[in-house]
Amino acid sequence: MPGLFEPLTIGGIRLPNRIAASPMCTYGSPGSGMATDSHLIHLGTLAMGGAGLVVQEATGVVPEGRISPACLGIWSDDHIPSLSRIVGAIHAHGAAAGIQLAHSGRKGSTWPFGAKPGVVGAEDGGWLPVGPSAIAFGSGHPQPRVLSEPEIAAVVDAFRDAAKRAVRAGYDVMEVHSAHGYLLHQFLSPLSNHRTDRFGGAFEGRTCLVLEVVRAVRSVVPTTKALLVRVSATDWVEGGWTPEETCALAKLLRSEGVDLMDVSTGGMVPDARIPLAPLYQVSFSKQVRDASGLAVGAVGLVTEPQQAQAILDEASADVVFLGRALLRDPFWPVHAAHGLGVVGSWPRSHLRGAPEGSIVRGAFQA
Repeated sequence: MPGLFEPLTIGGIRLPNRIAASPMCTYGSPGSGMATDSHLIHLGTLAMGGAGLVVQEATGVVPEGRISPACLGIWSDDHIPSLSRIVGAIHAHGAAAGIQLAHSGRKGSTWPFGAKPGVVGAEDGGWLPVGPSAIAFGSGHPQPRVLSEPEIAAVVDAFRDAAKRAVRAGYDVMEVHSAHGYLLHQFLSPLSNHRTDRFGGAFEGRTCLVLEVVRAVRSVVPTTKALLVRVSATDWVEGGWTPEETCALAKLLRSEGVDLMDVSTGGMVPDARIPLAPLYQVSFSKQVRDASGLAVGAVGLVTEPQQAQAILDEASADVVFLGRALLRDPFWPVHAAHGLGVVGSWPRSHLRGAPEGSIVRGAFQA
């Protein structure tokens, strides 16, 4: 298997290495969903630190698709200029720029992480969440309003329109968020989807919305770019979405033109018993990769360079996604290169602080 610092082509995009910055919500947007200088600095720094792919946090395709009123949006053309600045900052440091297109569903209108618990009322800019069925996420969360079939069609259109804007903003990679208990995942899981129409019931019905969204997004994302889908491979609850269903979905997504599945787990219910430990999700990415032939990304408590390299060595994934490790140290990739004995590439502005023998990073090439 290739090394962590060898390039990889996904769709029409060539990544300079196998390290990707996971989409991580920062809750730093005003109520209009606009990107700010804080987003520019945060995401630009992750690219400066050496990640080959930087994926922007969950970005709402409609206002009520945000997780909180402080989350980013891409439901209007007015969002494009500030998002284009972010793309430029990422490209300036040699990385590919990605965006996660998202709808929160029944988990929307909550307070930002670290703020008070519970949901945001209308007086504070909140809204009534929607979902496939009238089943609340958990205690303290409202019963969502059930989406009608015409409203589901509007969700598909919203994802398509958001993808068009993302292409116009210059993003190289579009990721459809179908994990962590948000709307598309809610349709996948029997725990949250009790519908009796064509969007519910057996596997074919529960996967219908995800496939329609992917087709819509793929129809406007050129093959010169890349399309990813993030999934939760298991709900960690009996009667929920399963790894076997994830593998079956991966085969369908591959035939629909998806270039990589970003494999995570959980998020469907608040009381799931998840066996947290280093690399606890990697077995699922390997299972999907082996079963479907689709390229996959592994994520979850990967903190050491040797762990990331081992994931590739064991053919468990094609890309390693990092989250908290990059929040702690945005320069994790270039430090990892030094630790693995690889000649790392540093931004010219920081070369004086680089280990001896480091080279200046070149420009990103699509």
